[in-house]
Amino acid sequence: MDSHNRGHDIYKDTPIRLLGYANEVGESLRGFIGAKWVNISYGIATLYVFADTIDKTAKTYHRNSGKSGRITKTLYIATDTLIWQMLASVVIPGFVINRVCYFSNYVLYNTTKLPPNNRKLIVTCIGLGIIPFIIKPIDRSVDTLLDYSLRKIAP
Repeated sequence: MDSHNRGHDIYKDTPIRLLGYANEVGESLRGFIGAKWVNISYGIATLYVFADTIDKTAKTYHRNSGKSGRITKTLYIATDTLIWQMLASVVIPGFVINRVCYFSNYVLYNTTKLPPNNRKLIVTCIGLGIIPFIIKPIDRSVDTLLDYSLRKIAP
């Protein structure tokens, strides 16, 4: 959710935002922690998304008290926040990290004679290492996607 004109946003401007990256960390560590813990990391990131959605929805509802279109504006903000956060915090970065780690492992497996644990460590470092580089481009891409779709019908 593009909140640059809404002031301080604890879900984007504080360390709470790191909870949205739990699944990227989980995907990076998949080789060591296994699918169960990766799924838990997705649960943490999804809870973050729901918390942000609930927060913005409640604030919009209260801010528009007594105004016409209150429900429409509130539903729009809830939808925009949920879609933005799910795409930018969970779905797209999780997919990107998963594929980068998968292909890194594939290349290392087929081109080196590294022991499995060394290969896992390198793949994990690659996954963790790209997280800071994918965040802003994904956020901007999701903003653009919503600007040209859902946000065109904003109340």
